[in-house]
Amino acid sequence: MRFRRANVRSAPFSAPKSRPDAKFTAQTDALADIGSLEAYTEWMKNLLTPLPDGTAEVRSFAVDEDRHNVAVHGVFRGTHTGEGGPVPPTGRSAAADYVYVMDFDGDKIAHMTTIWNDTFTLCQLGWT
Repeated sequence: MRFRRANVRSAPFSAPKSRPDAKFTAQTDALADIGSLEAYTEWMKNLLTPLPDGTAEVRSFAVDEDRHNVAVHGVFRGTHTGEGGPVPPTGRSAAADYVYVMDFDGDKIAHMTTIWNDTFTLCQLGWT
């Protein structure tokens, strides 16, 4: 199995390289109701409405050929200047570390787990 970085770097915002039935899990309250990768990508796109300057910086990228997965550590940054959040724009910024672990079936993502401290991020933004 061979992984290309371009296949997974775009995964948080669009999942063209995922199976249509790809699953999603996260142990965070903010994502508790999301069970598919498709729903997560829509959630991330919608997050860019209240955080229009949102960016994701990949800090580390690891491939585990034996387990058919990829782990990505990154930092998501954004400032709440747009409408659509749980409160009116706060002007506050967040820098949130996250880890994605993507399990592959062939060359397509079959499952993705997100590790993210949503409580910390929401406090930074003034949403809690």
